[in-house]
Amino acid sequence: MHAGHVVVLGGTGFVGRHLVPHLLAAGHRVTVLSRGGDPAKRAAMSRAASLREGDPLDVGFLRGAFDDADAVVNLTGILNERGDNGRGFEQVFVGITEAVIAAMRAAGVRRLLQMSALNAGPAESHYLRARGEAEQRVRSSALDWTLFRPSVIAGPGDGLFCRFDALLRHLPVLPIGRADARFQPVWVDDVAAAFVRALADDTTIGKRYDLVGPQVMSLSDIVKATARARGRTRLVLALPNALGRLQANIGEFLPGKPISRDNWRALQLDSVSADNGLPRLKITPTDVLARLGEILPER
Repeated sequence: MHAGHVVVLGGTGFVGRHLVPHLLAAGHRVTVLSRGGDPAKRAAMSRAASLREGDPLDVGFLRGAFDDADAVVNLTGILNERGDNGRGFEQVFVGITEAVIAAMRAAGVRRLLQMSALNAGPAESHYLRARGEAEQRVRSSALDWTLFRPSVIAGPGDGLFCRFDALLRHLPVLPIGRADARFQPVWVDDVAAAFVRALADDTTIGKRYDLVGPQVMSLSDIVKATARARGRTRLVLALPNALGRLQANIGEFLPGKPISRDNWRALQLDSVSADNGLPRLKITPTDVLARLGEILPER
């Protein structure tokens, strides 16, 4: 697709705030759809993009927003839901995806780029199962779709290194469950570049891309690397499964859910891939550890 009008759902979120400038730099006109209500996120958005606020589950609202669009990017997502029954994930991932597909059909827009996650599909985790169901809706939509399945995404203000950094500031010992769970953290700008490359290349239609970084790291490795980047000496206490599950049960009821029951279920699967889509999109995966100075906030 040549430069055109791209509508981005979830454009004020972590990945969206990086993707929008990449789309603008590629010459696209960008409209960001947002539920509204967060002035800080709106202020962080590029002023060169347009903003429309409304309910992403409202097909009528989406139909109007898609009226002259050439492509739609769906980045909407949550990491935790209220409660632990899967309904929150189902609404955000499956419900919004169904509304997007219906609105695209009504507006005559065919090109859809959809964010998913590694391990999306049948799983004990409500998050991963809902991600997988959303993928199935996209694959059966008959639209010109491309799916992206990243591991954990790293970048300034992320929910990975930055979250552990905040904890390590006060805790000399950090107890964690599934300390040996493996990840391949992927640089957020590599993820953004993958979306832009796919928009420019019609051979990506109907394909699914795993997006991972060059290093396989355990959860323990990620915590220790965060501590080293700050010059701190911290001990990681690897909890046995029974205590890790207990930690998640307690975290379920703490403010902000630092770890939830569903996080624990998702942690049982390593978030790694031997089929990295970044090189297939002519993107060299970024060494995330070399960028920790950028990732962690100034003290």
